[in-house]
Amino acid sequence: MKMLLKDGKRKVITLSYDDGVVQDKQLIEVLDKYGLKATFNINTGRYYQEVVNPEKGRMTRESAMELFKNSVHEVAVHGYTHPYFHGLDSSELIYEITTDRKNIEEDYGVIARGAAYPFGRYNDDVIDVLRKCHIVYARTTESTFGFAFPQDWMKLHPTCHHNSGKLMELAEKFIEKEHAYGEAQMFYLWGHSYEFDNDDNWDVIEHFAEYVGGRDDIWYATNIEIYDYVEAYKRLCTSYDKKIVYNPSSVSVWVSIRGEVYRVDAGQTIFVP
Repeated sequence: MKMLLKDGKRKVITLSYDDGVVQDKQLIEVLDKYGLKATFNINTGRYYQEVVNPEKGRMTRESAMELFKNSVHEVAVHGYTHPYFHGLDSSELIYEITTDRKNIEEDYGVIARGAAYPFGRYNDDVIDVLRKCHIVYARTTESTFGFAFPQDWMKLHPTCHHNSGKLMELAEKFIEKEHAYGEAQMFYLWGHSYEFDNDDNWDVIEHFAEYVGGRDDIWYATNIEIYDYVEAYKRLCTSYDKKIVYNPSSVSVWVSIRGEVYRVDAGQTIFVP
């Protein structure tokens, strides 16, 4: 039995952008135009108190809420004040994570379960604290240049940064080629939207989004949507011969069994010929 993705698809694309800056608005316009989804990792302790420059810098709390609340995009933890997580003692780290999480949940009406490591720095102690704070995944800055799902969701490595010289080469490989064994694949792009202004290269994300967006064979999802789906697949219960499959989760799951595609709805048991 192999995991397929939503609606029986074999490919998913997700993005992750950090810090909650004003350029996120332009980025979301691009993503929404082509039907892509992203996770935005924000520092609720570093909102600007008032608009300093409408074209650069961090957003105010009000402008961030206006942009992200009720959107198709996810808001996740990035530390209350964006410190190096690995340089904090446990009590300081707990404060940074839980305060950011509490603010996100109060402002956006969501349960904040994901995170991105500030500056990409982490260690085993940091991961342990994140888990105790009920964070279920955390994104690094370590590019894999591949499309595999993570073995450890607390070390969620992206495919690449948008400034990678391999971006479109990887995108074309992801779009055009199927995995040799029919395995599901994930393309994960990350960055900071202010970099598009700094580098004067908004055409990079526009070109990428136009190329990969709007395809019937791709699922466009946030980080937490992918995590929840993969976990639901892992919870499937099967008979020894894979002829009986029970889904105890609240998420519909698609699988391939002996080359045939099956949908197993939440709470459903299917019988495979």
